[in-house]
Formats: sequence, C-alpha cells, structure tokens
Amino acid sequence: DISFISFINEKEKEENETGEFRAEGPFTTRYYFTNNAIPIKRGENYAFINLFGPEVHFAVTDNLNFGLISSWIGSPITLVSKLSIISTKKLHISIGNIFGSSGYLFQGRALVGLHWGTLTIGDRMRNISFSAGYGYFSDKSYTITNFGYSFHDALFLGFGGISPVGKKTSFILDGMLISNTRDNERYDPQNTNRPWTNTTDPTITNTTLILMPGMRFYSSYDKAFQISLAGVFFTDKRYKTRIYNSDGTSTYKSGEITSFPVPTISWLRKF
Repeated sequence: DISFISFINEKEKEENETGEFRAEGPFTTRYYFTNNAIPIKRGENYAFINLFGPEVHFAVTDNLNFGLISSWIGSPITLVSKLSIISTKKLHISIGNIFGSSGYLFQGRALVGLHWGTLTIGDRMRNISFSAGYGYFSDKSYTITNFGYSFHDALFLGFGGISPVGKKTSFILDGMLISNTRDNERYDPQNTNRPWTNTTDPTITNTTLILMPGMRFYSSYDKAFQISLAGVFFTDKRYKTRIYNSDGTSTYKSGEITSFPVPTISWLRKF
C-alpha cells in the first residue's frame, strides 16, 4: 500500500550523499530533548513518548505550534509553544515558551516557566542549533511552622545537531548548560567552624551540563525510535571537599563536579 509520495529533483538528489530520499516530517523539527527553529508544517502533528511521560505537539499554522508535556501520572503538566520567525533554506530563527504547574501534586502551588530563542543553520536532514533562554521556578509550600515561598531562576544555553548516517538512521547531539545563582542559606559570617560547608560566600552559583548524544532510527515516514546515552554533570558549591596535600596539610575546595548517566529511549509517532 502506498501511504506517501513526494517528488525530488536531480539537484536535491545530488546534494544527498547517499542518493536516498528522506521525508520531511515533523520529527525533523526537534532533537532528543530540545527543538530547533525549523517550523512544523500545518497538519504535521506528532507524539513524543519516553520513559518519563508523553508529549503531544499540534501545528496550528506553518509557523506556530502548541504542545502538552506531562508525566505518566499526569502531573506536573506544562504547555509549550514555538513560533518560527524566519525560515529560509539554510537559516531559521524561532522563539519558544513553556508554562506549567505541579498539577494535583502539592495542589498546584509549584509553577515553572522557560522562555528561549533558537538559531538553526542547515536544512531538515542536516543542521546545527544554538539557543539561549531564561527559566524560573516558584514554590508556595506549607511547612510545620508557617507558609513558605521560594523562587529560583536560571540561565539556559542549548546546542544541538542532527546528521544522517545511512539510509534510515541519523546521529543526534543534544545538550543544555544551566547556570543558577541564589542566596547561600548556610551563609553565616559569625560562624566559620563548618569548613565542609560553603559559609564564606553569600551567594552560590551552581552549574549543570546535560549532554545527550544519540541515534534516531526511522521505520517509516510517521514512525521513529531513538536512544540516547545521556549524562548529567553537576557542580554544587554548597559544600566543600577536603583535599590532602603531599606535605601533610589539607585544604578545602568547593564546587566539585558530580556526574551520573541517564540512558533514555523514546518513540515518535505522527498523527
């Protein structure tokens, strides 16, 4: 049964190193975790299913799409949007937003937001993207003694790229750098007897790097499967690590790097 037919000219065939035609579906608009600035064509709706929860994205127009992101228990839940401002053959620019809450968890008192812009160079088959944004998280929680309120914000830098490998496979590189500066709750200028904690700095800057290299396998125009060997690198300056020198003395160093792997798999389905 024929489900999809598209034309390709000789010039496009020569530009493709493998000589194989690859459909321009909605999956080309994103990497593993982040998206690029290439717009989703109207009617090219798709679902993104991973181990943490589902996503659905709807193309309202050729330049604007909305989506919902949640976990398998339906909480938290967020609304995401992407607007393509410029889209030429090799240059694309878009802006995106994410708004969400904790849902029925914590009675919806936790709120989150992320706003970013993306620059993509290349076409749907082979491209590279750079993005920058600002995110924040607020939590109105109840404690035993009183009602508390906390607010945290961070700067985000993202990068990603995709390149075909073989007839039905593409290599994906996705990453994000997060920098968060906040007040040091343990700061006490009158008490320096706790050398293992960062009591000398009134503010703390924590840095997180999420690196996600992976592969995407296309089974058909409307189905794809991808796997990522993701890793998280985290620098926490709240605590100091004691380092012993060769002369028998010791010093304390803050901001040691902690890393751990997060291998993930996901499925993409067009509907």
